[in-house]
Amino acid sequence: MIELYHIWKQYQRPYWALSDITLKIKKGDFCFVTGPSGSGKTTLLKIIFRESFPTQGQIIIDNRNILKIPNHKIYLLRRKMGIVFQDFRLLFHKKVFDNVAIVLNVLGTPRKIIRRRVFNALRMVNLHNKMWEYPSHLSYGEQQRVAIARAVVNNPDIILADEPTGNLDTELAFEIMSLFKEINRHGTTVIICSHDRELIRNFGQKILFLYKGKLLRKESL
Repeated sequence: MIELYHIWKQYQRPYWALSDITLKIKKGDFCFVTGPSGSGKTTLLKIIFRESFPTQGQIIIDNRNILKIPNHKIYLLRRKMGIVFQDFRLLFHKKVFDNVAIVLNVLGTPRKIIRRRVFNALRMVNLHNKMWEYPSHLSYGEQQRVAIARAVVNNPDIILADEPTGNLDTELAFEIMSLFKEINRHGTTVIICSHDRELIRNFGQKILFLYKGKLLRKESL
């Protein structure tokens, strides 16, 4: 479970990126965070991932206060998470296989296990036949699939995705969202920032509405 208590975040006075956010996201939830640009969606994800610290407040994940984890042990938290960035952050000088394997390599996973996990992750997104291609040879939608494969290769408990379909056409966006739903069906908690009302209407289960850093309302469908 992810629990946020009275989270405030300020980058520049007098403006608050987040204002007194308190919420709970249960294990296995499929959750959308939505709102207009500048409402605090990305900041909220960064705080959950502990890429950014809140100005005030507490964050509890699996009964542990993540703000008290020393920096040299933060990798233990991030082992449990997969991140899908809006700009993908692929390494274009490395092949698809190596892009997906990068987290496992950092963790010192044995090569035999890396090969199996990378193949399975790419098969899940239907790109196992392109694992030796460079990302520049792939379409935009295929690059997004590689980013998703990289996020799930370590079997995380939580997936965080920041506008993962923001630059895709409607058909591809629905395809990518269906992948996230499939991941969620295996028990992974999925939190997606999106302003796409059509996707939220079709895929939303739990919806958090942000506006100017404030949590206006929560809905469960």
